[in-house]
Amino acid sequence: MKGKGEVRTRRSLAQHWLKSESALESIVRAARCTKDDRVLEIGPGTGVLTRRILPVVEALISVEIDRDLCKMLVKEFGKKENFLLLQGDFLELDVESQLGNFEKFQNQNKVVANIPYNITGPIIEKLLGTISNPNIRPYESIVLLIQKEVAERIVAKPGSRVFGALTVRVQYLAECEYICTVPAKAFHPAPKVDSAVVRLIPRELEKQADDPKFLETIVKLGFSAKRKMLRNNLQSIIERDELTTILEELQINPQARGEDISVEQWVELSKKLKEKAKQNDGSENKFDNLDKIDIMDEDED
Repeated sequence: MKGKGEVRTRRSLAQHWLKSESALESIVRAARCTKDDRVLEIGPGTGVLTRRILPVVEALISVEIDRDLCKMLVKEFGKKENFLLLQGDFLELDVESQLGNFEKFQNQNKVVANIPYNITGPIIEKLLGTISNPNIRPYESIVLLIQKEVAERIVAKPGSRVFGALTVRVQYLAECEYICTVPAKAFHPAPKVDSAVVRLIPRELEKQADDPKFLETIVKLGFSAKRKMLRNNLQSIIERDELTTILEELQINPQARGEDISVEQWVELSKKLKEKAKQNDGSENKFDNLDKIDIMDEDED
């Protein structure tokens, strides 16, 4: 039931109100906001984070999809000169195009968000971009409250059973730090699983992929069946013996699976595969239609 002064959550929007003071403080500390920051807050909900961030930043732009919550947020924060609210679906909203007459709120440099579990992947992709199409104006930092299982995958190390395609895609674009676990009881209503706070610092790898689109494709192929070795998952683009030779050149175990090699090794592997194509037939044409292959990616969110 809805208690006095309590805002009803909408299951259709996967809403869970964060009520833990320690979790809220962990998010604020991780964001490291200052008076010079212009912060993008995704899904402010009832404003529990907004209240903490707004007094310490130059500008805060919040994007909320729930019309009723927007009315409440405007009532509480609407008169603050450094607060701007956009009502809409963040995934469909072109935030910058909405800010033509609001120069103070343009060019946000940090992000803070409590993300619904069911759209975590798409939101992270919109914030970071993709391997082949990274965000051309990367944020300084992105602090997210997300499902613990997804957080563990994002920060996973090679050899971990949760290291997957998502790990490679995100770590290629950002340094990833696990800040803290937030138990289900920290929310109302409590979700069925625990959450975690992560901080992503967009960056460029020291060694970038020569062909980012190709790297994306072989990563997807490499994790298409996680229980299989790379030399089996990549058979559609290279003979097993040839791949074994390449893996040995890179000092990678020929029996390695996708989760056994680092992001940097994935980059080197993509380069070697391209070189092998040129040696075999003098061109890279055999890879031109790889992105059209129908792949069941077991690592997708």
